[in-house]
Amino acid sequence: MKISIINGPNLNLLGQREPGIYGNQTFDAFFEELQGKFPQVTFDYFQSNIEGELIDQLQQVGFTSDGIILNAAAYTHTSVGIGDAIKAIDTPVIEVHISNTFAREDFRHTSYITPNAKGLILGFGMDSYRLAVQSFL
Repeated sequence: MKISIINGPNLNLLGQREPGIYGNQTFDAFFEELQGKFPQVTFDYFQSNIEGELIDQLQQVGFTSDGIILNAAAYTHTSVGIGDAIKAIDTPVIEVHISNTFAREDFRHTSYITPNAKGLILGFGMDSYRLAVQSFL
């Protein structure tokens, strides 16, 4: 099984950025742990702060991966384009968020991803990604 993980803006700063919300672990360290927990899965990982690059990556892996785990970060609440890209591909997408977006600012309660995703997992820290992997297995 091949699972693609796509992270959006500012998630390259995990481990440094707002540790009270996002924790102290870098995504690279977490990604190594995730690979160790699921040796039967082939993972690829992509992160960008640029909306168009996220759309390009969805289109690139959206016909070859068995599943996509997408944390579009702030673009979740603003990007019709990312939502449309998910509609245009065959691969199912699980939307994940590290924090519980519904416990945060009101603008974070709207997602252009969720209506087009297979599911939504949020609020479990980095474990949200692990839960998404398990949902595909």
